[in-house]
Amino acid sequence: MSSARARFTERIHDLAAEAERDREAFEPPVDPPDEEGAMDYLREGAGPAVSLFVEARTGQHMVHFPPEEYHALEGAMNEWFELYAACYGVELDADFALREAADLLLDTRNIKDVAQLLTHVPERQ
Repeated sequence: MSSARARFTERIHDLAAEAERDREAFEPPVDPPDEEGAMDYLREGAGPAVSLFVEARTGQHMVHFPPEEYHALEGAMNEWFELYAACYGVELDADFALREAADLLLDTRNIKDVAQLLTHVPERQ
């Protein structure tokens, strides 16, 4: 395994573990929306997960993830999108493609826009 891929693998496992901890610790807001909590899940979770994929697939790296690692990273991202939606009082079974989220992040440069476009939470005016 290359040193670049090993570095990404470690980060993927850290993000997956963090997503699981966030899921276990989550308590729905009493009076949704909890916009600050929602943004925390994007800034601290989904954003770094998507950014890691972008970093791995662009520039000098072009790292290919084995299915287990790819699915762990994609699963973590989707958990954070579910928690993001839950902060708005919306139950969501997120099953978004990591590549789609990465493309949207490159287009919008904003993880909140990515979350809104994928989840439709909150509804755009």
